[in-house]
Formats: sequence, C-alpha cells, structure tokens
Amino acid sequence: MILKAFLIGGLICVLGQLLIDYTSMTPARILVLFVTMGVVLTAFGLYEPLVKFAGAGATVPLTGFGYTLAKGVEQGVQEHGLLGALMGGVTGASGGIAAAIFFGFIVSLISRSGDKS
Repeated sequence: MILKAFLIGGLICVLGQLLIDYTSMTPARILVLFVTMGVVLTAFGLYEPLVKFAGAGATVPLTGFGYTLAKGVEQGVQEHGLLGALMGGVTGASGGIAAAIFFGFIVSLISRSGDKS
C-alpha cells in the first residue's frame, strides 16, 4: 500500500513539476488547477477509484483537497438541499483548513520575515 501511495503521489507531483518547468503558469495557478482538477474528477466519478487504489497518495496532494471539497458538497446537498452546496465543502474540509491556519500561525511565531532582496 505504501508503494502505491508513493507512486501515485509522486506522479501527481511530477505533473506539477512539468507544468512549472514547461509552461508559463505560475505556481499559484497550478495549485488552483490541481484543486479544481480534484473537484472535476470527483464530480465525474474518476477520482474515487484512485483514492481507493492509492490512499494517501491521492488524498494528500492538492487534488485530494479538491476531492474532499467535492465530497463535502455532495454530502451537504444530500443533507441540506441547495444550501448544502454552499456549506458542505467547508464542512468537509474543515479539519484541513483548521490545521493549515493553526500550523501557519505557529510557523509565523517561530520564523522571522525578512526582505527578499
């Protein structure tokens, strides 16, 4: 299972590196593209089999965040109707969002900003 996760996660990262090296896309646009790809592939039922096959190799990269958002929206719509489409994604990804905020805050306390020049 670890080998499958490593290979699939690595292939997703290789795709990102190829986009950085061979296109004029900025890293921020590539990140948005990956999240959007995760949502779209989940909507068409193509990402779920990859998650079942690769586990963390498919859920840890940013495409996995898109997958989590899409699954949250799906569950929110089932439970709350159309209003669930607005709140389901945030509810589904709340653990990851909270961890990002918390660890970002901790790093901001430890590190020191400086001039980039």
